[in-house]
Amino acid sequence: EAGMDYGAVFTSTIIASVVAMLFMAFYANLPFALSAGMGLNAFFTYTVVMQMGKTWQFALTAVFFEGIIFLVLSFLGVREAIFNSIPINLKKAVSVGIGLFIAEIGLLNTGIINPGDVSLELGTITNANGFVFFIALIIMVVLTAKNVKGALLWGILISTLISLILGVTSLPTSNIVSLPPSIKPVAFKLDFSNVFSLEMFSVLFSFLFVDIFDTLGTLTGVATKANMLDEDGNLPNASKALFSDAVGTTIGALLGTSTVTTFVESSSGVAEGGRTGLTTLVTAILFVVAAFFFPVFSIIPAPATSAALVTVGLFMITTVVEIDFTDISEAFPAFMTILMMPLTYSIAEGISFGMISYALIKLFTGKGKEVSPLVYILALVFIVRYLLPIF
Repeated sequence: EAGMDYGAVFTSTIIASVVAMLFMAFYANLPFALSAGMGLNAFFTYTVVMQMGKTWQFALTAVFFEGIIFLVLSFLGVREAIFNSIPINLKKAVSVGIGLFIAEIGLLNTGIINPGDVSLELGTITNANGFVFFIALIIMVVLTAKNVKGALLWGILISTLISLILGVTSLPTSNIVSLPPSIKPVAFKLDFSNVFSLEMFSVLFSFLFVDIFDTLGTLTGVATKANMLDEDGNLPNASKALFSDAVGTTIGALLGTSTVTTFVESSSGVAEGGRTGLTTLVTAILFVVAAFFFPVFSIIPAPATSAALVTVGLFMITTVVEIDFTDISEAFPAFMTILMMPLTYSIAEGISFGMISYALIKLFTGKGKEVSPLVYILALVFIVRYLLPIF
């Protein structure tokens, strides 16, 4: 929709994702998959190109500079410091919020819920899509209850077969195996003519903000669910994970795709037991396979994968019982984090509301010394970001 070549973007996205995941697998040794962020590419297309009237080359240039800045921040340890400054109760709340968020994504993707005039409303659940979704969901939950390994994958495969029978999806009509399209139409098309403009600064800041806190939120939530945080609530090798993310973004911009970020869907691999870079390596290999067998993978219907997201959403919210709700100065910020992620359709906004409320409540209840100075700095940054449009 931004005017970029479909096939070229498909291939460049796979290449950038694979490079980032190889860094995550061998350098960070963590089970986090990476690819072009869905919220970030929506901002790329609908805001920067279609609303602001900028070229896709301009947007790619902003993504490229974002990646460079992230590489510098990763080397300096700034992003890791931000990650470590998030209070432990908020980290647990992020996991819960992500659970609700990805369940919401799943329900929206298959039309079980739809945007209404005032808020979300129930969609059509009695059609073939709804039938496949609920069958997939039942299979996944039952197999999980019986401790069957690969319960989500079995659910996807069986519901895909049912989808073929019902006509929800169909077998590929083209060649099953084909060479990936060339990246030539979009690769190395950066436009440096407006580097020092106010528009570039505004777009760059937006990319930076959303990516920083989407990535930190995903790492926090998935690592919390996987019990990978140490006794201080920090993630070992977090700096290496963030560096892998930055490498993916920089290379992706050069090759012609939007911001590469750690995927919240990584939680599905963690839910199945993934704890090391081997999980990410296998994901990277399958991305390469998908480049040559795209017609085969394209038959998997949205209801099948949506059911997997809803099931993983359940796995993610279980950390809610570990949040301290006896102290309202801890409970309310956690509540706001959980509430705002699905309602704003953004991990970053959930973290913003959580951090602001955490800093203000602790300060005004005389518990300000319990809070890291970096939390106050971040809260101030979030507040300024919300106030800027007023001025």
